[in-house]
Amino acid sequence: MNPETASEKDAVFMTAALGLAQTALVDGEFPVGCVIADGDNVVARGHRTGTAAGSGNEIDHAEINALRNLSGDMPDVDRSTLTLYCTMEPCLMCFSAILLSGIVRIVYAYEDVMGGGTGCDRSGLPPLYRNAQLTVISGVMRKDSLALFQQFFADSGNPYWADSLLSRYTLNQPVSP
Repeated sequence: MNPETASEKDAVFMTAALGLAQTALVDGEFPVGCVIADGDNVVARGHRTGTAAGSGNEIDHAEINALRNLSGDMPDVDRSTLTLYCTMEPCLMCFSAILLSGIVRIVYAYEDVMGGGTGCDRSGLPPLYRNAQLTVISGVMRKDSLALFQQFFADSGNPYWADSLLSRYTLNQPVSP
């Protein structure tokens, strides 16, 4: 991973991802939103599906949905020029899919203390994963994303990951004024 700081454009695109997370929350889904941008425009988007009413679908993550949309809408785009923005740190499944997709920059808002994959040590992995170039920027608009996750976990009608390490950690985070 390369050290890099967030830009004003990163906040613009993260705002779009937060809007998708809000849509997921309104739909009763885990509030994760994701956009993929080419530097100037959003080229694909997705939000978490399959968690409403505790269904526990562990495939339709926001990042996977956005990658599906990218493949369908822009299959020939140079993915090495794209940035993926997500309101929560990608899990190992999504992180692997992002690496395999050729996207070389990830920006996320809120850390996933239970299953985040961006900090994993890739040195012992096969070359397909180990050799991928990648920049990861964390904490962009974290407070905004945290507020959505706190709202989700505070609602006893949302059984998804209820009383998990992630829910306890999230609900114990200070609420900003």
